[in-house]
Amino acid sequence: MRSPVRPSSLWNPLIGVAVVGTLVFWAFPSDVPPLRAGGIVSGWVGCGLLLTSLLLMVREPWLARWLGGLEPMYRWHHRLGVWAYLALLVHPLALAASAWGESPALAWATLAPWQQGWPVWSGWVSLLCLMAGLLIALWPRLSYAAWRKLHHLLSLSVVVGAAHLVLLGLDGVLLAVPALVLALLLWRVFRADQGLGAQPYVVQGVEHLSPATVEVTLQPLARPLGAQPGQFVLAAFLAGPRFQGCGEYHPFTISAMGADGRMVLGIKALGDCTQQLQQAQPGTEARVQGPFGRFLAEGAGPSLWLAGGIGITPFVAALRNGPLAHPVHLIYLHRDHAGAPYAAELAALATAQPLLRLQVVDTGDTAPDLGQLLPDAGELRGRHCHLCGPPGLLEAAVQRLRERGVAASHIHFECFDFR
Repeated sequence: MRSPVRPSSLWNPLIGVAVVGTLVFWAFPSDVPPLRAGGIVSGWVGCGLLLTSLLLMVREPWLARWLGGLEPMYRWHHRLGVWAYLALLVHPLALAASAWGESPALAWATLAPWQQGWPVWSGWVSLLCLMAGLLIALWPRLSYAAWRKLHHLLSLSVVVGAAHLVLLGLDGVLLAVPALVLALLLWRVFRADQGLGAQPYVVQGVEHLSPATVEVTLQPLARPLGAQPGQFVLAAFLAGPRFQGCGEYHPFTISAMGADGRMVLGIKALGDCTQQLQQAQPGTEARVQGPFGRFLAEGAGPSLWLAGGIGITPFVAALRNGPLAHPVHLIYLHRDHAGAPYAAELAALATAQPLLRLQVVDTGDTAPDLGQLLPDAGELRGRHCHLCGPPGLLEAAVQRLRERGVAASHIHFECFDFR
């Protein structure tokens, strides 16, 4: 599903164009046959796209704010990675085609790494690791745990690719390319994956809202993260006195913020790690990165809020934050009463806030009829629509809203599939 394009998210491809253009300018070959020149240029185009893709996987809140959020950054990270692979695949093929005019044997030798030295060997190893890593990244049925481990093939591809550039004997400005590649990779590994850029928290309390949903209150141990309703964080739960966390960073929407920096996260059991977190205990250590997103900050004025399941969390945070400034129509979809842990609290908030119109719908195991549930075109005119829920619900809701005349710029949502 394609999300509405935000102006700041256009910086993602523009950075790629700038990086590729700079590399091609500095490395453009002269006095070589056209096919060989094309092969060299395609190699540098692939390097530029891969370098930009690495920049877009750096998980820093300030960078995400500048580039439109983590969701467009990760979307462009995947796209540029695929384009980089295609450009790098053209690189040896074009060089072999150029050599064909001299001798078919020379063309074959160009494609046969066992007839070449370490510079060519490293290039082919990098390309094969990149191919395997992309196949794994695009395999939808692969479990998250397996994907996380096998995704390191892409990191290996980057390291070996940097070695390929060094072994080719680069000099001058172009030596900065492998240095930048390794710097961005190490930045991501240590700042994000290893948590050096995260803030320390400790679990202060755990409230079981339903058999599959808990609210975890986190107390900061250092500088608290300043967050707004609708934002999310990436949190990893570590070891506690009576609980061993999974240690993986997962996105969780903030359901409340305290004046003293305390943070409340709504967590539903949707996978192995979140299932384990249902038994979290006070005293458990956590590391938190963020905040990210600007979901509810977009589009002031009368709004439609559509939530599916645990997607109600950002709306709960906004309603807990204080009285509404504009009319809001909230549609909360859930499969059964046990799966709607916030229903009673929302009913009380709707009674206390006259600007809130609440519609709680038990859908059962069938897909909701959005044609009946969503307001008509007249009521939607001029409203901003904020959607949060499973991907299927978002896709169907966007289609219905567009059919009823809602502009793409008035439809706001964030995806949490960062694979």
